[in-house]
Amino acid sequence: MIKFYAHKILQTADGKLPLDVSFHLEKGQFLSLYGNSGAGKTTLLRILTGLTEAEKSLIEVDGITWDNSEKRIHLPVQQRSIGFVFQDFALFPNLNVRENLEFALQKGKSKKLVDELLDLMELQSLQKSKPQNLSGGQKQRVALARAIIRKPKILLLDEPLSALDDEMRFKLQDYLLKAHQHYQLTTILISHHIPEIFKLSDKVIVLDKGLLVKEGTPAFVFSEEKISSKFKITGEIISIEKSDVIYIVSVLSGNNIVKVIATEDEVFTFQIGQKVLVASKAFNPLIQVIS
Repeated sequence: MIKFYAHKILQTADGKLPLDVSFHLEKGQFLSLYGNSGAGKTTLLRILTGLTEAEKSLIEVDGITWDNSEKRIHLPVQQRSIGFVFQDFALFPNLNVRENLEFALQKGKSKKLVDELLDLMELQSLQKSKPQNLSGGQKQRVALARAIIRKPKILLLDEPLSALDDEMRFKLQDYLLKAHQHYQLTTILISHHIPEIFKLSDKVIVLDKGLLVKEGTPAFVFSEEKISSKFKITGEIISIEKSDVIYIVSVLSGNNIVKVIATEDEVFTFQIGQKVLVASKAFNPLIQVIS
């Protein structure tokens, strides 16, 4: 269980902005932070890591106090069990893939964990390669493996996939989800990519100008409450779920999610990530694949 509260005055281009956020997160959950640039997402992660100190704070992780401004408790970064993945990979250029992982391994721990992660992230054939000889997606898999090799209590991800193309981003999401589930991590991701959030997250927190304005499941946070019976929109399929004898297809359009009922024959032609047109048909939405 993570209990988080922080209040900090941020200096922004528009002047002073109070960051004031409180939330709880269960062990093993995957939380995404969503909001405009400057909303306070990265600062929130920095406060959690101990890199930034808030004026008022109360952070407890599994019953251990990491921050308590009233009692003047502020654990240093090295005493917090955290793995961090950045956008720029931050790999050691003079070390190969295996050596980057071994460097991050805690002293006295078996190197079998290195082999396990190389296997899980499908990096066995690249373990002797230096970072400069790797693609962006391969570097990010190494960075992810290095971040979780100590099995941290919290894995923090600051838009780690934003620089990748859509195809590679989709593949890396699979690796990330596999690692999160395999090691039963508690993960917090900053992302502006709604399909990514929908695919990975159990819970979403939306920040706006330093305040928490909405939280809940991705479907709750992003679903549009009212849609006219006469409409025509384009979007991207982000999930296909079976419900009794029918299927529920979720289509992302802009920042909203439209849920459409489909038959088994119709679903056979659909794929997650596919661009589609959703149009009204006698008050029932119809999905058509865009070629």
